Parts: sequence; C-alpha cells; structure tokens
Amino acid sequence: MKRRDFLKMAGSGAIIATSAGEVSARGNRPVSEEAVGMLFDATRCIGCRACVVRCKELNGMPPVTSEGAGMWDEAQELDARTLNIIKAYKGEDTQGQPEFSFIKRNCMHCVDPGCVSACPVSAMTKDPKTGIVDHHPDICMGCRNCVVACPYNIPKYEYNDAFGQIQKCRLCNQKGLERIDQGLLPGCAEVCPTGANIYGKRKDLLEEAKRRLSLKPGDEYHYPLNHLDSPFTAPAKVGEYQTHIFGEKEGGGTQVLLLAGVPFEKLGLPDLPERSYASMSETVQHTIYKGMFAPMTLLAGLLYVARRNTQDKTPDELD
Repeated sequence: MKRRDFLKMAGSGAIIATSAGEVSARGNRPVSEEAVGMLFDATRCIGCRACVVRCKELNGMPPVTSEGAGMWDEAQELDARTLNIIKAYKGEDTQGQPEFSFIKRNCMHCVDPGCVSACPVSAMTKDPKTGIVDHHPDICMGCRNCVVACPYNIPKYEYNDAFGQIQKCRLCNQKGLERIDQGLLPGCAEVCPTGANIYGKRKDLLEEAKRRLSLKPGDEYHYPLNHLDSPFTAPAKVGEYQTHIFGEKEGGGTQVLLLAGVPFEKLGLPDLPERSYASMSETVQHTIYKGMFAPMTLLAGLLYVARRNTQDKTPDELD
C-alpha cells in the first residue's frame, strides 16, 4: 500500500465522518442550582497561609521541607502533598507603578470539567447536586489523563509512590472527611481571618462578587468571614478591583470564583474561551466515532486499497 493513498483515504474518511456527525455537538454543561463553591478575593488576602496549613491537617499531608529546615512548610507549588497554595505576585502596572497581590491556587471545580471528561474509568466524577469534582482512588488506574486535561494544572500524581494516586482538592467532602455533608466548611474557608476566602452556593457567591465590583474604592464594606451567611464580618476599605470575575464564564465556568486588583494573567491564571474544552473534545470524539462511522470508513478504505493493489497480480507476484 502506498503511503500517499493511505493518507488521502484516511483524511477523506475523517472529513466525511465529521460532516455526518455534526448533530453530536454539545455546548457547556449547565450549573446546578445547588452547586457550591468558594469566592477568593485577592484584595483581602494577607498571605498568612492558614488555609494551606488547615488543608494539610485535614487531609493528613506532611509539610514540604528541605534538608535542615525542620517542620516549616516550604511548599511553593501544588503537588501531591499540597492541595492548595498561596502565591505572591510582585510587578509593575502599565504606568510602571509597583503592584502586588497574593493568589490562592486549588481545584477550580469546573462546571464542565475536562478531568472528568478525560478519565477513561470514571475515577473523576462531578456530583450532580453540589458540583464538587471528586476523585476515587479505588477506581483510578493511574493513566494521568486528568493531569493533561486540566487547563489549570491542578491534579497531581504521586510519582514517589509505586502505587501512586492522583491528589487534588475535593472541597473537604471526600469519603472519610465529608465536612460539607456534615454542615461544616471546607478547611481553607473555615480559617481565613480576613474574608478573602468564603464558602457558599455558587449563585450566591457570584452575586457577592458582583456586589463587591459595584463598590467604589475607599468605601467601607463589611466582608463576611468564612461563609456568606456568617454573622461575623471584617469591616475594611474597598480596594481597586479588576472589573472581571474569573470563573464566571472561563472554560464553561468554575465553582471557585476569583476577584483581584491585578490582571489575572499576571497571577498565573490561563486565558480560556467561554466554551469548555470538555465540550470541544467530546464533540470531536462523538462525531468521529458516532455509529463507528469513522472506523468503518477507514477499514473500507484499507480494504479497497489492498484489493486494488492485489487484484491484477499473479500468485507469484504476491509472494
């Protein structure tokens, strides 16, 4: 078989299959009315890292240390032992003036998560009510598709373990912890002293974020502590906000929403389209493989080329 004939045939089959299966295209997944999440306001974060410590306590994860550093946690990035991290940004604005911000990185609990879509064994799941993206280590086969599929680079694999598993924030509601099911808060929201990180229903958090963006810099605002319905608040002057809520629409939306006074790309967050990558990839996959049309087209093409190359040859020539 000539390589040119094979490539032409394969390309034609893919085009036909794609055209025939356009009805398989899907949009972003809808957000559950009961979906929960968190709102992180970078203008309120003081970098105390209490959220990092509490997360490790609840998940039984050791501190990341260097030789001779004792027990002080030196984690700088997310890894299999660090499920959320506070990072600092220091730079200059467009006028050359200094700007500074902290940013919290953890699982965004996407509305239409790529990790769930990419998992071949359903070890990654999304709760239909709360929307929490969970991982089930007893099902996981360690393929790490979720690591590649996540646009936020969140899931981490335990490379130092022969039977390593994926680790990620599960909003403190995984089997054996289940804080939300018990009416408790995620650990990181529970200990935040300034109201930088609060828990609640996504729809209510979105309204809170919009309320903060409507305030004028210098106004006093009573920031709720730990969760939206908290009786405790932290009165403070409102700072300068970027007029954008990260996670409202990015990649189909997320259940962890972010506000900041510094452009989000400077804080290490990706520039994503409104359509989720999961919806894009599933559209292509379902189109190509709908009714096994593409594989059958490819097989038919191979049989045709093989037959054409052999039908005029004698048995001696075929040998």
